[in-house]
Amino acid sequence: MTAPSTFGLSSEARNLHWLLTNLVEEVPGIESVAVVSSDGLLLLSSDPDRNSEVRQTPGTRTGPRGSAADLATIVSGIGSLTLGAAKLMDSGTVKHTMVAMDEGSLFVMSISDGSLLGVHGAADCDMSVVAYHMALFVGRAGHVLTPELRSELRKSLETDGSTEGAGR
Repeated sequence: MTAPSTFGLSSEARNLHWLLTNLVEEVPGIESVAVVSSDGLLLLSSDPDRNSEVRQTPGTRTGPRGSAADLATIVSGIGSLTLGAAKLMDSGTVKHTMVAMDEGSLFVMSISDGSLLGVHGAADCDMSVVAYHMALFVGRAGHVLTPELRSELRKSLETDGSTEGAGR
């Protein structure tokens, strides 16, 4: 994994980047990770090289591209679907969702204020290990993921594309 640039970010934002990098590097079988805001916007991703595809000029993209944008879209959709199901069933809040597929796994876990952590795992990943480390991430990140930090992370994604290739 290529570490994303954290130049100019607050210490809280750098800590979240570090937590995400640590999650990907320490847990076998994780393919990609995305942190998504309550309105479905990508805030943080394990795919920094593909984040530029998320920032394409409006009108030029035909849909989500790259694993960061795709995972953010899927996580947002699953989060919305399970939230609706929980309300319909009068069952309280959704804590996590796990989807096991033939060739992989998908995990979605609530962080705070509607923000979600999504993980795409390989087919041979240990689902309990991935879920455990996601819970650790959520426990460490949940209290710092304030509206101000979410705004900072979103702005860093939007402006990072304008500085690419500028000799950072």
